[in-house]
Amino acid sequence: MKRFYIITLLVLVLDRITKILVENFLDNKVINIIKNVFYLTYVKNEGAAFSILTSQRIFLILISLLAIGFIYYFVKKHNKTNIGYAFLMGGIIGNLIDRVVFGFVIDFIGVIIFNYHFPIFNIADSFIVVGAIFILFEKEKK
Repeated sequence: MKRFYIITLLVLVLDRITKILVENFLDNKVINIIKNVFYLTYVKNEGAAFSILTSQRIFLILISLLAIGFIYYFVKKHNKTNIGYAFLMGGIIGNLIDRVVFGFVIDFIGVIIFNYHFPIFNIADSFIVVGAIFILFEKEKK
């Protein structure tokens, strides 16, 4: 369990640091890292993934709290050590902090592939996706 808490905290700290840097240095700017492929910008997302459920702050906060409670219960009950659960927990808490404190989630990573502009996302979102993938591919211990 100690490993779970440490990884969760590391994800949360990384997410907060990047968002603080974005707030302080990217306001009204776009920084192209790889032209027409990868860029950084500052977006205030009032919804969830792909900006769905815009202006549903209370609902999204409640869903986040339920997810955090479920993950914690599941990890504790089943003694799950897969880092995917810690990635999920850290990412969800990171975005929850934004929703509670600011009323929106700070997004800043932009990706363009084959002229398709993916929705802007953040470090917490990345850890949520990677965590879910890790969990999906987790092998049962025998």
